Amino acid sequence: MLVVVMGVTGSGKSTVGEALARRLNVPYADADDFHSAANVAKMAAGTPLDDADRLPWLLAIGAWLAEHAGTGAVVTCSALRRAYRDTLREKAPDVEFVHLHGDEETVRRRVAGRAGHFMPEALVDSQFAALEPLDADERGAVLDLDAPVDDLVTAAARSIQD
Repeated sequence: MLVVVMGVTGSGKSTVGEALARRLNVPYADADDFHSAANVAKMAAGTPLDDADRLPWLLAIGAWLAEHAGTGAVVTCSALRRAYRDTLREKAPDVEFVHLHGDEETVRRRVAGRAGHFMPEALVDSQFAALEPLDADERGAVLDLDAPVDDLVTAAARSIQD
């Protein structure tokens, strides 16, 4: 099984994704590691990425997923728009999404409180503005990001195994 743990910055993707990969005993990757230096610098400066910035990043994540189709894998990726998820599905058609969703104020507090991350609190608004929830025809689950990590991992594992 191929899983993308998705959501806005600060939603807990990395924490849940790592724990889910351990639970499933599959490889894990963080989409932040696929960004170019130019993308990281742009976001660190408080400028949202545009679709041209994101395309090579999404293609690289999709390729990584495709490489792990035989063994399964978990990757974290914002995957905010349907078109971005479609790009991932082009490379990995069987991917399932786990959307960590919550309110903007909770996310803003989380982002403001984290140290050493390139994504500033100023970009939270743009993340929510870009977010397109999973459509009914997209395989996946929507989970409340306020739930305890163990509960999120259990719910995610159940959703992808159903």
